Amino acid sequence: MTPDKLAYMANQIATAFARLPDDEAEAAIAAHIDQFWDPRMRARLLSLAESPNTGLSDRARGAAALIRRPETA
Repeated sequence: MTPDKLAYMANQIATAFARLPDDEAEAAIAAHIDQFWDPRMRARLLSLAESPNTGLSDRARGAAALIRRPETA
């Protein structure tokens, strides 16, 4: 999956939680990604969040700190 598609998907999840305060929204975004995204997608999103200018919203970037890191083999 392309970085643009991952950013788009994460930002859409962030939009779904727009009514929540920042800290609650970031926790909800991270929980959703942990539950529904496979480990490869999570790993790529976490890598994406470490780079500037990737198209991630502030809330999606903030949620990255809370996302469960995939186990490495």
